Amino acid sequence: MGKAKLPFGPCEARLNRMLDSELSLSQLRCFVAVVDFRSLTEAARQLGMSPASMSKAITRLEQTSGVKLFHRSTHALSLSQDGERLVGAAREAVRAASVFSKSAGARHQDGTSGWIRITAAVAFAREVLTPLLADFGREHPTVRIDLRATNELVDLARDGVDLAIRSGSLSDLPGHLQSLWFKFPWVVCAAPQYLSGKPLPSCPEDIGQHRVIGFRNQHTGQVRAWTFCRPGADAEEIRLVPEPAMVFDDGAAAALAGIQGAGLIAAPLWLVAGALEAGQLVELLSDWRAAAAPISFLRRERHLVPERVDKLIAFLRARPPLAGD
Repeated sequence: MGKAKLPFGPCEARLNRMLDSELSLSQLRCFVAVVDFRSLTEAARQLGMSPASMSKAITRLEQTSGVKLFHRSTHALSLSQDGERLVGAAREAVRAASVFSKSAGARHQDGTSGWIRITAAVAFAREVLTPLLADFGREHPTVRIDLRATNELVDLARDGVDLAIRSGSLSDLPGHLQSLWFKFPWVVCAAPQYLSGKPLPSCPEDIGQHRVIGFRNQHTGQVRAWTFCRPGADAEEIRLVPEPAMVFDDGAAAALAGIQGAGLIAAPLWLVAGALEAGQLVELLSDWRAAAAPISFLRRERHLVPERVDKLIAFLRARPPLAGD
């Protein structure tokens, strides 16, 4: 069966081609919001985005459509002639998507039953998320979980994922909402058997006297630098890339090597908290800890996410793995 086309003229027909491109629906929603609120900043606030992300979405939409949608000046924003012709078709596409979303969710009217598809980094999924999801499943037996562990940042819309849990800044993804779950420090540690008879490092430069276990980022191929913050009022940040004796591209494997006495490791606290508490690892240079990094929830725009996802986020937010650290 052929693909149905919207019954519009030549200018609007470009919209059909745009709907086949990545993020086009999100971009159209941004376009309509800017028209309605007559301001990039206010449209961004209403959609839970940053103004920079909103501006990028409009720019990408103009590039995809091949037309200039707005006239911009220092103090004003107005629709171009092509923008005026396209805004009606954009509204219809956004409205149709909303109707489809609501119809698709009618089977579970309150949105509390059904699948939640989640993605998270492999080590985090195994060490932190899986035990919490087991608890959530016992409390919410009508919700089913599909956890996809990968170190790659997936396209939520393309892959049908409801929720991503990731570290670092994700604010440049238009049409998505990012909210903080918790923050964690990276810690330098080693096993007692490795440290036995060796001088303990008193500053980051002393790391060069020890065997070091490195972590390679699978996406960039680079060995991760070790970051420290100098104690005192100046709080100067120090970045070192120690010469590793061993390199792993899996954080859990690197931590296990450290527990086995292979050398010093720098690891997220959520990964080694249990080993530190059990005495399998000892933290070093604790006074030099760098600023904590965020773990955040990333989801599509709120009206595209069922209520059960909100319930899961609330459940996880009430159980930060490193509460008090």
